[in-house]
Amino acid sequence: MDLKDKTHEQTEKNKSFIQSADFAITGWKTAFHDERNFRSHIATTGLAIVAGFIFKLAMYEWFWLLGSCFLVLFAELVNTAFENVVDMVTDQHFHPIGKKVKDIAAGAVLLTACFAFLIGCLIFIPKLVEWFN
Repeated sequence: MDLKDKTHEQTEKNKSFIQSADFAITGWKTAFHDERNFRSHIATTGLAIVAGFIFKLAMYEWFWLLGSCFLVLFAELVNTAFENVVDMVTDQHFHPIGKKVKDIAAGAVLLTACFAFLIGCLIFIPKLVEWFN
């Protein structure tokens, strides 16, 4: 069998959920490997989860904490996708509209990160105050 027969490019829709999930997990791995900010957000999410167990969060607190953390991760993945598309289209050369797209996508990440920080403060500051008193 010729090597070309084994390594053809996919030209059809994914045939199964497993194939789609595999592509999605590959996307997560790529973002984790290539994007410093994504790794930082993963680490911060991990710290928030550990803190949640330490402070024995109520169910509604877990909902807000995990929701805000995963929203930041989602925004970072979308931002990374936009950055890569802009770089591909512009052949990694500066373009004012490309800069706008990247800046707006980065702004979305910042907005969600501020939201997550606010949620973290609302949940953990009262618990820290109570813990130290």
